[in-house]
Amino acid sequence: MRKINKLTTFSEHKAQLMRNPEFKKEYEALRPKYEAINSVIKARLENGLTQEELARKLKTKQSNISRFESGKVTPSISFLQKIAQAFDKRLEIKFA
Repeated sequence: MRKINKLTTFSEHKAQLMRNPEFKKEYEALRPKYEAINSVIKARLENGLTQEELARKLKTKQSNISRFESGKVTPSISFLQKIAQAFDKRLEIKFA
C-alpha cells in the first residue's frame, strides 16, 4: 500500500529544503532580489496603488512593473531609485 504524505506548511517545507546545501546556497543567492521585490509590492499595496498607477508615476509601462514583481527581470539601481522616490522614500543598499 502507498504511504500518504502529511501536508506541510510552507515554513516546514522550506525548512526541509534548507537542509540541502545546494538548495540553501541558491536560496541565499536569490534573497536580495526577492527582498527588493517584496519591499516594492508591500510599499505599493500600503499606498493603495495598482501596478498601472505605479507605472504612471514612474513614467513606464505596467508590464515593466509586472515583470519586476514576478521576478522575471532584475531591476537596475536607477529603477529601484525611481520606485523609492515614487513612495517618497530613500533607497538603501548595504552590506551586512
